[in-house]
Amino acid sequence: MKQTPRRPRLLVVDDNAGLVDNLSEILAESGYAVRGAGSCAGALALARDGFDVALVDLKLPDGDGTALAPQLKELSPDGEVVLLTGFATLESAVAAVRAGACAYLVKPCATTELLVAVEQAMRQVRLHAEKRELARRAQMSEKLAAVGTMTAGLSHEIRNPLNAAALQLSVLERRLGKLPRDVQGALVEPLTLVKDEIRRLDHILEDFLQFARPREFVPKPVELGPVLSKVLDLLGGEAERRALRMERDLEPVPPVAGDEERLRQVLVNLLLNAFEAAPEGGWVRVSCRAEPRDGAGGDDLGMVAVAIDDSGAGIRPEARDRIFEPFFTTKAKGSGLGLSIVHAIVTQHGGSIAVEEAPEGGARFLLRLPRAR
Repeated sequence: MKQTPRRPRLLVVDDNAGLVDNLSEILAESGYAVRGAGSCAGALALARDGFDVALVDLKLPDGDGTALAPQLKELSPDGEVVLLTGFATLESAVAAVRAGACAYLVKPCATTELLVAVEQAMRQVRLHAEKRELARRAQMSEKLAAVGTMTAGLSHEIRNPLNAAALQLSVLERRLGKLPRDVQGALVEPLTLVKDEIRRLDHILEDFLQFARPREFVPKPVELGPVLSKVLDLLGGEAERRALRMERDLEPVPPVAGDEERLRQVLVNLLLNAFEAAPEGGWVRVSCRAEPRDGAGGDDLGMVAVAIDDSGAGIRPEARDRIFEPFFTTKAKGSGLGLSIVHAIVTQHGGSIAVEEAPEGGARFLLRLPRAR
């Protein structure tokens, strides 16, 4: 279950099939995932799946490379384009710059020159990703600040009326219990609905308070296997109610450094999300593995990985980048803080959590936690 780094994706666009094959071979040996196209139409079709760097010939059978470059960047805004030409002129160099190309190579070019140009383009791609991540973190910080500002008011202005309403409902429920049974039936249903809504509001408020005011964290060795088993046993009834098959693939793992109660909260939240995502008659699988150490020595103690897969429709790629943001939710109801709290707890533990596509489809949440010392 250990995540392997994704190989940079390269697109080589040239109507000379032999050149495409040669460049693809050179770049593949250098660790790139390469695909080739011989026309503008072919390049645009491949680019819809995304790319990091595109090597594009200036002259193509169905168009011009300088016109193709901005179309490719529109399909993959963080990608970069390197233009190729066999006839270098000042005009073609200016056209390449205007097209948004980050480099300009003259064919045939030396292997070293090619690899340097691609690496420089990849540097730009990584800078785009870092800027996007910084912007995302800044946005998240603003949202966290907003939560903190709201917390004090929420705790007094909302919690007190909720408590009063819940108390009066309890009084009303006792009084209803004294009425004849044939009269109770028509009154109990709306009472139950109001109680459920008050309970839901109370949970949302609790999410706000917990997210804005995290408790002090003192990590201790936690046996993750027994914690997982307890959580799965606890939620077994809910899985049966939803007609879901629970699958366990739990290997013995070393203790992790953390807080057992908070880790239990993380697992419950992730499993309930998986239950909601899986269709009736579907399945949810929980796997646990100890990842091998990287062998570099030092303070690296290795990680323990937990994967939660479901048989649902999965999470759209555009939503995956935002799934842990405060207030972002794909559900009709909810505060949008459940997965944000999960992310905050995991980060507090020195671990990581990611969402990806499960091997059989659906979604996979991959949780990695450091071993205890």
